[in-house]
Amino acid sequence: MQKRKLGQSDLFVSKLGLGCMSLGTEDEKAKNIIKTAWEEGINYFDTADLYHFGVNESIVGKTLKSVRDQVIIATKVGNRWEEGKDGWYWDPSKQYIKEAVKKSLQRLQTDYIDLYQLHGGTIDDPIDDVIEAFEDLKSEGLIKEYGISSIRPNVIQEYAAKSSIVSVMMQYSLLDRRPETILPLLTEHHISVVARGSVAKGLLTDRMLANISQHTSKINIDAYLDYSPQQVIEVLESILHKLLINRQRTMTEIALQFNLANEGIAAVVAGASTIAQVKENVRAVEAPSLTREEYKVLSDITKKNIYTQHC
Repeated sequence: MQKRKLGQSDLFVSKLGLGCMSLGTEDEKAKNIIKTAWEEGINYFDTADLYHFGVNESIVGKTLKSVRDQVIIATKVGNRWEEGKDGWYWDPSKQYIKEAVKKSLQRLQTDYIDLYQLHGGTIDDPIDDVIEAFEDLKSEGLIKEYGISSIRPNVIQEYAAKSSIVSVMMQYSLLDRRPETILPLLTEHHISVVARGSVAKGLLTDRMLANISQHTSKINIDAYLDYSPQQVIEVLESILHKLLINRQRTMTEIALQFNLANEGIAAVVAGASTIAQVKENVRAVEAPSLTREEYKVLSDITKKNIYTQHC
């Protein structure tokens, strides 16, 4: 599988990453999904200390231990579980980041984290302290690179200007094209985007498309951002009739390839709760890239949304 450079770093990530949040806690099942991803050419695995109270990191770490030097492990920090683990709160303090990384390293059974990401962030955070924490961890060899996971333009702009982040993880899909407004800035700063949410909570999938094509009487579709349920249906119908009428592509292909068509995107991170889903996602990213005509059709029938908050 093709690997793309993450920002100005020495990290090369497969264009499809495995989002590990949906692996669950059933040890053997999760391990088999991770192993399948690796066997299919995926070298980029994204987790977080928040997922299942750290169990997710533990599963990822022990499964990949034997190939540690051949994979890119990304995890996140900032969301802190309350004492009783009934909820969590935001803690971007320098002290907490430097404490949390040690626990992540233990769970991941590794001496270093390839990509350490701030798991959110607001403009009111002590951003200079956050950057200092990450730079300290980098100089200590505990992390190779760092980035942020955020959809807030004002926060992204601050980190782009002040830090040496190599990536920003952002929600991006045909139904959420808001990142396109900030991609030029990130490109200018040589910062890569890692896309998540490419199938828009399952709306951009073959299962949903099948319901549309079969004119299922009761199609249960939720509104999505500034799309009403009816507008989501209209987009899917347009894709079906203009691009998929001959069934030469799948909806998953369309969704993932739309993201990968943008040069600023280093990888799409897709979750999987079954081996079949992993293989379907791999087939989708290994399919031929969108043609200019296909990309134009998709651009014309979807909204170029813009951020209305945190600008």
